[in-house]
Amino acid sequence: MNRYSKKGLWSLFLICAFPLHVWTIILAFRDFSWVTERTNSWDAIGVVSYGLVFAFIESLVVFLVAVLLGFLVTKIWGEDRRIALIGILVFIASLWAIVSYMYFMLNWSLPGETILFMASLAHPLRFLYAVCLIFVIPTVAVPAYFVLRSEKFMAGVQGLFERLSLLTVFYLVFDFAGLVIVIIRNM
Repeated sequence: MNRYSKKGLWSLFLICAFPLHVWTIILAFRDFSWVTERTNSWDAIGVVSYGLVFAFIESLVVFLVAVLLGFLVTKIWGEDRRIALIGILVFIASLWAIVSYMYFMLNWSLPGETILFMASLAHPLRFLYAVCLIFVIPTVAVPAYFVLRSEKFMAGVQGLFERLSLLTVFYLVFDFAGLVIVIIRNM
């Protein structure tokens, strides 16, 4: 029995590509206006195109890592369940990466009292890691548990992934258009 079918690999790739493309498009819309004001619209389109090409490459890397991690998941669960589990873990990791990026992008900071409290501790970095784990572990463990144990949750995840896959195919068309623009700009 094979670990993955062609359809399963395609679904997993689309799942891995979705959050990366959504975030790239959000950042592209955010940067488009100031690049246009600084130079011109063609340069802004070029910046967006480079971002889309990079998002595609990044999607391939995340997909390859997800496939390799999929070999650690037991074959006892069917391919659909394994892909749903890996897909939900990719989504969660992507969301945490987006949150961490937004922390710096929006110039958030910890309150001064919190920083003083942590500075007074003997091991502030350990405390910070412990607090982070208190938030991260449930966001990973709870969805993974429900994917593996609940048929209703599993069906909901599969339905969500099917709907998002259609949207991701459109993003891949934008990637191709971005690649064409990058090639034209570099000729």
